[in-house]
Amino acid sequence: MTKGLFALLVSLALLVSAGRASNLEKEQRWADQIVDGLIDGEAERLRAGEIEFLAIYTEAEEPSSRAALVLHGIGAHPDWPQVVYPLRTALPAHGWSTLSVQMPVLPNDARPSDYSPLFDEVAPRIDAGIAFLKERGAENIVIVAHSLGASMATYYLSGEARDIAALVGVGMGGRTRDPRMDNLVSLSKIQIPVLDLYGQNDNDNVLDTAALRAKAAAGNPGFSQVQVPGANHFFDGQDDALVEIVVDWLMETAPGS
Repeated sequence: MTKGLFALLVSLALLVSAGRASNLEKEQRWADQIVDGLIDGEAERLRAGEIEFLAIYTEAEEPSSRAALVLHGIGAHPDWPQVVYPLRTALPAHGWSTLSVQMPVLPNDARPSDYSPLFDEVAPRIDAGIAFLKERGAENIVIVAHSLGASMATYYLSGEARDIAALVGVGMGGRTRDPRMDNLVSLSKIQIPVLDLYGQNDNDNVLDTAALRAKAAAGNPGFSQVQVPGANHFFDGQDDALVEIVVDWLMETAPGS
């Protein structure tokens, strides 16, 4: 092999590797904007291997060992105004501290399927979030996740045993080519309580696969599915209903103390 060919192959390998990693520049731009304008909660910097990423911690208003990891949807951030912000700021009033975590992201023009390689980065970030919450006394930890974040959560929970008591997936999709992103595959392996929450006017993929998700989770006695009348994928204008349903289900399913 010539030196020129070797250099070319190395360059291509680096380009492929770069295309498979979260866009850290985008993460940093968002972190700068969020931290400068943050009102509710405290900005934290967590570490997953060599990667440092933003999380927002909001402590429960009353002493509690309950906590929720909040995961955003595709291309978003931990203070996203739809679904994420309402949940991360409202749950503390009901006894749940929240840690909203920056998950791996790609440029704005990326397709959902482009996120497949980034699923390798999911577990280290969630693990870092769990460790952070445990350091602050959390013993009963749940995950509340939206859209692609829900797929990341089900993938994480479908493997080895995790220190997670329950999962709320908001706007979960269904079948994909990559089994790591496929909620049907992941739900069939999860045995902790799961709330599959979606809107009457949700995305087609969410609506068309609702029955398939329920079938995939048939072996999980803690699985339940709720469709919210009038709600779309982002629960626009339905923040109160979203929070109420999530809080009621968590307090019934994983109340902790």
